[in-house]
Amino acid sequence: MKLNEYQDLATVTAVYGAGIKIIYPLMGMLGECGEVANKYQKVMRDKEGVLSGDDKKSIIKELGDILWFFSALATDLGVSLEDIAKLNIEKLNDRKKRNVISGSGDDR
Repeated sequence: MKLNEYQDLATVTAVYGAGIKIIYPLMGMLGECGEVANKYQKVMRDKEGVLSGDDKKSIIKELGDILWFFSALATDLGVSLEDIAKLNIEKLNDRKKRNVISGSGDDR
């Protein structure tokens, strides 16, 4: 599946009002990221960091929720997932070419 195809299909399932565009998917995405972190935190505590098949499936489901909220946020901002992906790869390739892929700072 192509990213923009996913975005189109996901948009059909968005049921939040125009008055909460941007903030609703942003907060939802952050919450789902927290769920992924929490699931792995418990694997670290209870299983010495060793993921079982069920642990992976559970985290993958949460990643799908993150993808949905990310897609909704992109749609609310009027940008396609494929454009975001393309811009990100261009940025990373430029950093690699200039030997600044490591380090910190958005504008390196």
